[in-house]
Amino acid sequence: MSRTPSETRPDRMAKLARLPVFFALQGKRVVLAGGSHAAAWKAELMSAAGARVEVHAEEFSDEMRAVALDAPDGEIVLIARGWSPDDLDGAAVAIGAFEGDECAAAFAAAARAAGVPVNVIDKPAFCDFSFGAIVNRSPLVIGISTDGAAPVFAQAIRAKLESLLPKGFADWAAAASRWRERVKASGLSFSGRRKFWQVFTAHAVMHAEDAPGESDFDRFVAAVRGLGAAVETGSVTLVGAGPGDPELLTLRAVRALQSADVILFDDLVARGVLDFARREARKMLVGKTGFGPSCKQDDINGLMLSLAKQGKRVVRLKGGDPLIFGRASEELGACAAHGIKAEVVPGVTAAQGAAAALGLSLTDRKNSRRLQYITGHAQSGRLPDDIDWHALADPVTTTAIYMPVRTLESLAAKAQDHGLDPRTPAIAIARATRPDQQVIRASIADLPSQLAAAKLPGPVLVLLGHALAAGGGARMGLARRAV
Repeated sequence: MSRTPSETRPDRMAKLARLPVFFALQGKRVVLAGGSHAAAWKAELMSAAGARVEVHAEEFSDEMRAVALDAPDGEIVLIARGWSPDDLDGAAVAIGAFEGDECAAAFAAAARAAGVPVNVIDKPAFCDFSFGAIVNRSPLVIGISTDGAAPVFAQAIRAKLESLLPKGFADWAAAASRWRERVKASGLSFSGRRKFWQVFTAHAVMHAEDAPGESDFDRFVAAVRGLGAAVETGSVTLVGAGPGDPELLTLRAVRALQSADVILFDDLVARGVLDFARREARKMLVGKTGFGPSCKQDDINGLMLSLAKQGKRVVRLKGGDPLIFGRASEELGACAAHGIKAEVVPGVTAAQGAAAALGLSLTDRKNSRRLQYITGHAQSGRLPDDIDWHALADPVTTTAIYMPVRTLESLAAKAQDHGLDPRTPAIAIARATRPDQQVIRASIADLPSQLAAAKLPGPVLVLLGHALAAGGGARMGLARRAV
């Protein structure tokens, strides 16, 4: 059965407890009622964002006086009296620090009457907005909110992000701000400008701690101009999605997904992997299902080339590794024949993912000195007639058999006819590395009948070899479900 490529609609936005927004406060007026230590932190935060902060209080804490004397950016003015409704007219933001609910309610009501967004510290019932934990690589800024449910958890996430994001990202983000108008004035086309920012981003990520300089700008522009007409043409990237668990994606795969205009993905790709793609990207299912509905390879190639010729950045997303039984040669050949730039991002192949999930080594010094990958069926759907049966029967070889469900019985019988020990350990793994992974362990003589009876959901992989007996997957409790 054949089918045509079909576009997958993105999931609707899930419910948000809070809408993350970023106020532009440079040069604007913020009214802050209260002079406590907690209010001092908010005054410092507003000043850091460039606001002029007017603090109204009968008394000021030492912390408030200190931050007013050494404001991060915008002026902090201490006004030694309580606030009045007139103070709120024309303010960009209003912040209050009150002990009692009665004072907090009055301040919030006055701010809302003046059309000013209000926050009352530690009193969410009177807040139009909240302050989250902040990761500051300004102009790159990340805000984290738990809607007040777990502030300590938000701080822990902030600490984790702080450790992941180099301090140097601040310099590169600032350089992007400085260079934006220069890029527009550089004479580069729209596609060229987009390529500039791709080159910029790749360099910034890899050299985060190197301070950006004018030579970097000139080099990026020269690199884009050096591509000539090729920059107007789109590109194709074959990306390995891994065996299923989205956490096994490589960093390079994530970057490709986040910069793609169109993603052509297979049935074998776990949907969680697509969550790493940018939301605006078109996502099209072009999958092939063993003995089921499948898109023709020529149709996939034609769609891929057509999109690239429109200047699109196309990601061809494949389960496992695209270079192992993924028809990569056909797609790379089609790109080469039409002058389309193509590259490959390798992925964790199914055999590696399955073995890791089961706590197994595919080789060891005593039982397996060789590892081989074979496919369980030919283009016709039947058992391939060119399998090296003597290699398959070799007792010191581990074999990973891809797409084996329909042909495993005849494959096992023929391998045993060529000397394969019928007691050789074998494992069938369905949906390797996913939460619903299922596993059957048996000898190669018994596995075909057990696999047929179990009717495991695809994709299924079979591992065969004496090295598998040495692992402790089931004993270690790493198999999610054993059949």
